[in-house]
Formats: sequence, structure tokens, C-alpha cells
Amino acid sequence: MTVVWINGAFGAGKTTTARELIELIPNSTLFDPEVIGAALAHLLPPKRLAEVGDYQDLPIWRRLVIDTAAAMLTELGGTLVVPMTLLRQEYRDEIFGGLAARRIPVRHVLLAPAETILRERIAGREVPEDLPDGEIRVRQWSYDHIEPYKTALASWLTADAYPVDTGALSPYDAAVRIAEAVRSGAVPFCDIVQTPEPTAETVAAGVLLFDEQDRVLLVDPTYKAGWEFPGGVVEPGEAPARAGMREVAEETGIRLADVPALLVVDWEPPAPPGYGGLRLLFDGGRLDAADAGRLLLPGPELREWRFASEAEAAELLPPVRYTRLRQALRARERGRAAYLEAGVPVG
Repeated sequence: MTVVWINGAFGAGKTTTARELIELIPNSTLFDPEVIGAALAHLLPPKRLAEVGDYQDLPIWRRLVIDTAAAMLTELGGTLVVPMTLLRQEYRDEIFGGLAARRIPVRHVLLAPAETILRERIAGREVPEDLPDGEIRVRQWSYDHIEPYKTALASWLTADAYPVDTGALSPYDAAVRIAEAVRSGAVPFCDIVQTPEPTAETVAAGVLLFDEQDRVLLVDPTYKAGWEFPGGVVEPGEAPARAGMREVAEETGIRLADVPALLVVDWEPPAPPGYGGLRLLFDGGRLDAADAGRLLLPGPELREWRFASEAEAAELLPPVRYTRLRQALRARERGRAAYLEAGVPVG
């Protein structure tokens, strides 16, 4: 089971090319995530929809895309061809990482005609007549997304996706080129790392590392939204503190000489679809400038790292992780570990 994700700016010809492609790749099916957005327009309250400028900004949309793609492949097998513009790297990481967690690899293809051709296609695009002011609205939407597309193109998009210049190609010819590239392996599987989603409660160990200004080290995973501390799930038969040390070495290249001290034990209650479990934070100590200079990040797992003050961490971390960090910092000041339930100190 695989996914061929057809990316590109609005007007690049993704959907028409995808329709041709499913005729060329054996046992393939078209899945257009636009249907998820259309369904959410009927399912969510207007107030919630008004809070975002694009349904891609809705976490429920991204989760439903992952879940629907996985369900379709479980039902049908083969290859799922997905025509969908993804211009925000964190959304790409979240969706592709979620698929990787289900052991579904993704081949990422980028349709990349020249900007002049894009603008010509947008100007000549057919617009449903029943949309109020539809022609103006749809065309302007497409024009407005050219600049974000160019920004993504100049930063992460070309490094990740297999580009196909469709400026002089019909949708069929573009599909033939993609099918051959998929068949030959010229389109590689995306190097997104993700552990399988848990099927029961888990124990996870994080390690707090500090710089000489007592700022805490945060990392930005490629496979999930939000910043995090170095760490991960404790493997069967593994001591939690040792798991934290292993994760620090794997994620940053820093090898801790001493077993870190426990700061926080937090019981995370189940919140479907998550199972919850124990979340432990350890004190990995202070890194001097030389140690900090040796920080290395494995590309498939982590996008970026930085040292952050407590106030800066509040802006970067999801609320649950920030609450855990805040309690860990207070425990570090007191010199005594804290026991939490859902982030609240007990006892």
C-alpha cells in the first residue's frame, strides 16, 4: 500500500493529472481531500469555520485526511493517488508522518509549470456557475496562493518532492511521466520518520537540557505538530532514564555521561484516539558552549532546534507540554521531583 501525492500550486493541473494517472498505475484509486473540506463545511459550526482562512488550518481536516487515506487503502489496497496542494511544511510533515505511522509510505510529486503558465491557466479556469461571485472568488484565491507557493518552492518543497515541469505537457503526458518515474523508483519514498501509533498506554521519557543561560533545549519534530523536548517512547524492557539518554543521543548527537535526575512524573489520561500513559521528564543538566556547538539533528526526524526561555517555550510548546515543562522547572528549583496527574500536582 502506497500513496502518490500530487502537489503543486492551484492551476498546476493536479486533479486532471491524477485522473489520468490512476489509469496508468495498476490497482490505484483517486482520493481528493477536497471532499473532506466540503464535508467539514456541513459538519462544523460556522463560528469555527470562520476562525480559519483555509480548512487545511483545521487540525480535524489533517487528521481526517490521514484516517481516510489509511481506511481507503485498508479497504482497497494498492496505490492511492492524492491531488492536493500542501504549501506549509509542518502540514506536509504531519500528514505524511501520520501515514508513515500506519506503515504507509508516500511518494511526493510536484507539478511545477512556470509562473506565467500558472497565471494563464488560472485565468482560463472553469468556475461553477452556482457559486456566488464564484469566478472572482476562485480565481483570486488561486492568484493569492502563487506567492506562498513560490516561498515553499524556494525553501523546502523542491528538496522533498520529485518535480515535473508540466508547462508543455498535457495532463495525460504528465501522468505518463509520473507513472514511469514511480515505476522506475525515480520518485523515492519520503524520508519521514514516525513510530507506529500506540495501541495501549505508553511510557515516554523526555530530557531537559539547558544552556549557560538556563534556557531549555527544544526540538521541532518533522512528524508531528508543535515543538518538543528530546525524548521518546520507552521500549519494552528499557529503563526510562536510559531511554531518555538514548533518545538524546539519537536526536541531538549529545551523549550524556550521567544518568539524568527525575523531575516530573505526569499521568496523561486517555483522550481518544490517544491512549495516554506516563510521561517522565529528566534533568539532563547544562550544556556548555562547546557541547551546544556539537548539536546535530537527523533530517528525517527533527527539523530544527533552539534554546528557549520559559516565556519563549510558552509560545512554542503545545499547552500540555508547556504545563509539564513549567512543573519540571519548579521541581528543578526545589530539588524535588513532582508527581502530576494530567499536568496538575498531586500530593
